[in-house]
Amino acid sequence: MADAAPALRLFFALWPDEAARAGLLGLQRRLVQPPGARPVAPENLHLTMAFLGMQPAALLPEIKAVLDRVTVPSMTLDIDCYGCFARAGIAWAGMQRVPAALLGLHQALMDALRECSIGHQTALAFRPHVTLFRRAECGSFAVDEPVCWRAPGLALVRSVTTARGAVYEVLAERGG
Repeated sequence: MADAAPALRLFFALWPDEAARAGLLGLQRRLVQPPGARPVAPENLHLTMAFLGMQPAALLPEIKAVLDRVTVPSMTLDIDCYGCFARAGIAWAGMQRVPAALLGLHQALMDALRECSIGHQTALAFRPHVTLFRRAECGSFAVDEPVCWRAPGLALVRSVTTARGAVYEVLAERGG
């Protein structure tokens, strides 16, 4: 019996530089959560732009090429509030005012994925956020010290599930 064709779990994301990652980690540390909450590993903090799910490995060149079809604008994200997706138990940090450049990049990415016939999840409205905790308690409020994140570019990321949790690997990037 032949094995199924290899597949990769992929997503496009804004990947923070070290300064932004340090700021996001500070937000995570200041968000009090119960003992059962699981913090996202510092190296995994990001803002998902499009979740592709499992994709055939053979499509990787076409998926990487999507990065060439979008223009990544220079933008600054002011991460200034906490929120929660109660059903999923996800505590996150986000923006009270989402920049038009971020919304435009998201739309351009969705258009490019459709044009290339690359499947992705579109059932939910785009709610830009950085997941800080899983199995979290919920609340929504302003942060005490906002993070000013100058988004450097868009990344194609692979997610691999291990016994210790998810490991993310940046496969390709397009700078802003």
